[in-house]
Amino acid sequence: MAADHRLEDDELARRLREAHRRVRMLPAAEPATESALEKERLARRYLAICDLAKRDPERAAVRLEAFLASLDDAFDTPREGENTLGD
Repeated sequence: MAADHRLEDDELARRLREAHRRVRMLPAAEPATESALEKERLARRYLAICDLAKRDPERAAVRLEAFLASLDDAFDTPREGENTLGD
């Protein structure tokens, strides 16, 4: 529990809360669909980073930055199938 106390007000904790919010806000989908499996994969990756933060905050911060960047890349571009040519 000492590690939890140390992380309460620092930058890593703030970024972990941001990542949690972003994963939680991903659209819900029917079970066993590709988007549901992707959301589950992202949630598991987030939990692994949280677990690492208890033991190695510096390494967790590096992994968290990569995780947030992957969220930006995956959800910041338009979906090709929904756009017509010229849009």
